[in-house]
Amino acid sequence: MDRPEIILAPGPTPIPPEVLLAQGSPLVYHRGPGFGDIMREVTGRLKELYRTDADVLLMTSSGTGALESAIQNCFSPGDEVLVPVAGFFAERWASLARAYNLTVHTVDFEWGQKVDPARIAEALAAHPGTKAVLLTQSETSTGVIQPIQALAAVANDAGVMVVADVVSSLGAVPFAFDEWGIDVALGGSQKALSASPGIAFAAISPRAWGVSKTATNPRFYFDWAAYAKFAALKDPENPWTPAISVMQGLQAALRLYFQDGVQAAMARHQTLSIAVKEGAKALGLDLFGEGLEDNWTVTAIRAPEAADADVICESIRRDFACVLAPGQGPLKGKVFRIGHFGYFSELDIIRGLSALEMTLGSLGHPVKPGAGVAAAETVFMERR
Repeated sequence: MDRPEIILAPGPTPIPPEVLLAQGSPLVYHRGPGFGDIMREVTGRLKELYRTDADVLLMTSSGTGALESAIQNCFSPGDEVLVPVAGFFAERWASLARAYNLTVHTVDFEWGQKVDPARIAEALAAHPGTKAVLLTQSETSTGVIQPIQALAAVANDAGVMVVADVVSSLGAVPFAFDEWGIDVALGGSQKALSASPGIAFAAISPRAWGVSKTATNPRFYFDWAAYAKFAALKDPENPWTPAISVMQGLQAALRLYFQDGVQAAMARHQTLSIAVKEGAKALGLDLFGEGLEDNWTVTAIRAPEAADADVICESIRRDFACVLAPGQGPLKGKVFRIGHFGYFSELDIIRGLSALEMTLGSLGHPVKPGAGVAAAETVFMERR
């Protein structure tokens, strides 16, 4: 029987039926009051999620486009930035900055480690010309949630800007733009909010706006000033033709998210995370990465001796139409990753762990049938 795949990857996450229906509705013309109402509602909800009174701009792109917009709008060629590198997406920050001829200082950590704020303070002291620190909150390549609040405090103490990638963390784990002293935070529609890919957003502090006025990097499509000008109209618009249907879906997704509230969503992500981790351990698997109790977005799991991680991902997809994420960079073949944020329920996790049990058994890893499922069920029952 041909059925949709079960997506248990770190994004794009599954999409609720209400969001799909909104996306399939007739388009709202993007120059008029109808679309303006959508823009107002989506922007207001995102401000609640960011916990900010600052401007939030909406752009048609992936999250990487939002990251590039920050490099374009905040910096000039030759500006110095500091990037703590502890995974694939932190490396992307460094690559983006180099593409615009910034001077990039890195502080390298083992993949799977938490970034040490003390080492960042030392690096900032060693490079007093640094203009900003480029951070990644949820490093989905390793499953680690980085200590953004502490890292931002170190950067603010040194008088440098804080630019944060929150693409896979906003709405999934705690974040507070104003309280933590963040200058730019960049998110995307396809992760914890469970909307379709295609909308990126940027929260921008007054300090970042001031810097953008003197930055000389080239910009056009991602010129924040253009987005702000159109967002300030009586009926807010986008300067370019937006992804109207995706925006309609994002409006529906945010309504669903806020039905139960932010704290309920956080608690659900935490519970699903614990269940996945306990289920994996019950199957005799070792978890990867530091700070496992904080890693509510994705769990990285070491492959057993019986099978390469890529083979596990290929087999479970072929045999059970269940999508797990393979390892990236130096972790390729060594770990596989299970996402558990966004539109996931207890039964999605149970189903995924059951498929994993059978896959591991077929590949020669000794498992007790039902062990992983039982461990997850115990977590769910205890936390109700």
